[in-house]
Amino acid sequence: MFDRDRWIEILEALTANTFRTVLTAFGVFWGIFILVILLAAGKGLENGVKKGFDGIATNTMFMWSQTTSKPYKGLPKTRQYHFINNDVVALKENFPDLLYVSPRNQLGGHNEASNVIRGTKTGSYTIFGDYPELVKQEQMEIVNGRFVNQQDILLKRKVAIIGRGVISELYDRTEDIIGSYIKVNGVNFMVVGVYNSKSRNNGDAESAQKNIFIPFSTFQQAFNYGDTVGWMALTANDNASITTLKPQILDFIKSRHSIHPDDDRAIGNFDLYQEFSKIQGLFLILKFIAYFVGTLVLLSGVIGISNIMLIVVKERTKEIGIRRALGATPAAIRSQILLEAIFLTIIAGMFGIAMATGVVALINMVLDSMPSEGMMFANPSVDLTVVFIALFILVGSGLLAGYIPAQTAINIKPVDALRTE
Repeated sequence: MFDRDRWIEILEALTANTFRTVLTAFGVFWGIFILVILLAAGKGLENGVKKGFDGIATNTMFMWSQTTSKPYKGLPKTRQYHFINNDVVALKENFPDLLYVSPRNQLGGHNEASNVIRGTKTGSYTIFGDYPELVKQEQMEIVNGRFVNQQDILLKRKVAIIGRGVISELYDRTEDIIGSYIKVNGVNFMVVGVYNSKSRNNGDAESAQKNIFIPFSTFQQAFNYGDTVGWMALTANDNASITTLKPQILDFIKSRHSIHPDDDRAIGNFDLYQEFSKIQGLFLILKFIAYFVGTLVLLSGVIGISNIMLIVVKERTKEIGIRRALGATPAAIRSQILLEAIFLTIIAGMFGIAMATGVVALINMVLDSMPSEGMMFANPSVDLTVVFIALFILVGSGLLAGYIPAQTAINIKPVDALRTE
């Protein structure tokens, strides 16, 4: 490896026909270039999609009551029932792996009649009754004031947190938001916080900015909901999977409300973690495809190098015969050919990696100059692991490319090689 004369000989051999060497190396250059670009593009798509989950506790499921589909214990099918406050307490006591159990109630909507008044202005908004934990489960950030706290729940305070969409429709630009009052279905609430939605989907973000959050206990009292719970957001601890807990949770709720164990329609649910896992699985498949396609393209370049090295060995038959006659061992001849193939492969591959890195950097510059809202492609990149994998592939490719020519070279008998013209 560190023989100066050997490296001089390798360079002379590769530069003897420069045009042929460049064309041969291009196959490896293009293969590694395609591999890095595909991996970077897959990472960019993954980053863009995952940014859509920013602020969401992905290890979460949502659960709501529906009508029963089977009779049970003398109760008819198509029976309506509701979750209650004690269900929330029971879930917290019986499932220690649940990090958050957030009961929720909802009132109104953007398509319904106006339900919020401030002075002479009115608007139609979705009103949510929530617990403090929700801010850790939803895509929101408090930009002014605060969110609902535990004291609000205990004292049933009439406080509200509003979004920027509500402010733009009910407030003038110079008005103070915090400390002002809004009237929701005839009940006055003091605004104590302003939130901003982190959703990257333009339509969803605009809609989410027009929500109003009040304490869950206040919601039940002010709007005569009794102890009814509309639905729940359940988040598991990091060391547990909500998907694994889901069957036990559903069975537990069924037993509390006298629902048939096989009644799958009675409790509606949406498993966010399961959907998120499907997306992660998709990106693993995309990464596999990138490696598969890039490796195939790289393999075609390696085959090209191997063919050229066979030609080079044939051209140097007499030289090899002389070296063998002077005492060169088969191992020395083999290592010479392998080093030439590995050197050519690595040089071509490193140029490919450098060129691909430059292209990825240009793409990132273009993306940085564009608005990020709604963008499903962000920060395409490759990490050091990919670079090391690429280097490993290059070394392996070089060995593969040089092995057959090297074996051909050492199989030449010195006498036959010296006779070759």
